Amino acid sequence: MRIRALAGLALALSGCASMGPSTIARDRVDYDYAITTSWKRSMLLNMVKLRYADTPMFLDVASIINSYTIEGQVNAGINWPGGAATGAASGFTHYADKPTITYNPLLGERFTRSLMTPMQPGVVVSLIQSGWAADMVMRMMVSSANGINNRFGAGGRARGADPAFEQLTGAMRRIQASGAVGMRIAADKGQELTVLVLHRNDMPAEVAADIRTLRSILGIAPDAREIRVVYGSVPLGGGELALVTRSMLEMLLDLASAIEVPAEDVRRGIAPAPASFPGDAPDYQPLIRIHSGDQPPERPFVAVPYQGHWFWIDEGDYGSKGIFSFVMIIFSLMDTAPPKGQPIVTVPAG
Repeated sequence: MRIRALAGLALALSGCASMGPSTIARDRVDYDYAITTSWKRSMLLNMVKLRYADTPMFLDVASIINSYTIEGQVNAGINWPGGAATGAASGFTHYADKPTITYNPLLGERFTRSLMTPMQPGVVVSLIQSGWAADMVMRMMVSSANGINNRFGAGGRARGADPAFEQLTGAMRRIQASGAVGMRIAADKGQELTVLVLHRNDMPAEVAADIRTLRSILGIAPDAREIRVVYGSVPLGGGELALVTRSMLEMLLDLASAIEVPAEDVRRGIAPAPASFPGDAPDYQPLIRIHSGDQPPERPFVAVPYQGHWFWIDEGDYGSKGIFSFVMIIFSLMDTAPPKGQPIVTVPAG
């Protein structure tokens, strides 16, 4: 009976020639969750590092190669000493799951391209056109629009926003909601050019008032129906919107400047107090609220330890979660080219 059972096991193992299809449903979801969670924690940690004037390091998961092995062996024998039959049987199975994960540091040319290069103005307009809130996109990604300066909370360029900037972003948000402005891509001397188009004549009175406000703040000509979007501090005429856009590093520095840090760290000079400026509204709120404490939070969206403290975004803070996810999407858009000659760290995780 035992011999028959082991023989059956061997036949069953031989039937498991392909394990791959049955592992996809499980592994794909598990690796997706693990990579997403680690990516969120890495982004938050680097923002906290910037808050403490520490060096950020971005480490991409370049590849995951998983191999499975299942083996079985059965040994059996029968002897007939003196006419009496005796038998012996033995067997074993072996299962191995051996993932190999490759990490790719963001260095050199990729670092410069991904973190130091300003966003193209057309990307800013495209994000607004695709539905991201215009006021949020402008606050995060633009340093100035036709010479109207945004707030910046970090480093030697820290400054408050010009009073007109909040009026500008508020008017843009309401105009966006009305659908009164569209965009198109034009060609100019072989280069793509983004053009804003005022394409509605039957707009409500309040939207028309917002467009007049926008024209007045930006110095756009009253009869201009198409507005060229360019990179620069000053427009060439009444038909241009000149944006000085931010790099990914500038965005992270500005967002990191509002991270809550323990009062003791501020007192000891380990980190500065959050920046505040005379022009800030009494109820000014940062785009992302990142809290700190001595104990790990109970229900965070993302949390990391750093220098004996915990930093986190609350699970119930929907606005901060959405903008944090937006930052991660923008970061992924900044580097789409394959790495060239970069060091690679391959770790057998099995």
